[in-house]
Amino acid sequence: QLQLVEPGGGSVQAGGSLRLSCAASGAPYRRTCMAWLRHGPGREREGVARIHRDGDRTSYAESVKGRITISQDTAKNTLSLQMNSLKPEDTAMYYCAATGASWGACLNPGNSFDYWGQGTQVTVSS
Repeated sequence: QLQLVEPGGGSVQAGGSLRLSCAASGAPYRRTCMAWLRHGPGREREGVARIHRDGDRTSYAESVKGRITISQDTAKNTLSLQMNSLKPEDTAMYYCAATGASWGACLNPGNSFDYWGQGTQVTVSS
């Protein structure tokens, strides 16, 4: 079993920055893709950013392009999400997730990830 733990999160004012991290541990698991997803109040779950295991491919939701960067440290088995110029609409519970499906499947909004973190709350005030 792969465990994903997301410490961090927090509250900031609009325009501020936060960095989320996700630590992976447990049994070896050949994940193809890792992602950050979010679920905000009154909104459907949204895939925020995805990264291929090789680190050579990333994908972002249109709503966050230019403001948010996904990265990974394979040596430390961690996934990060640097969020800048935050907006109130970025307020949500953020989850990291992993899948062994293909990169193409990972990009599919309907993709069901194999493993999920417990989530961390991000609140952006105006």
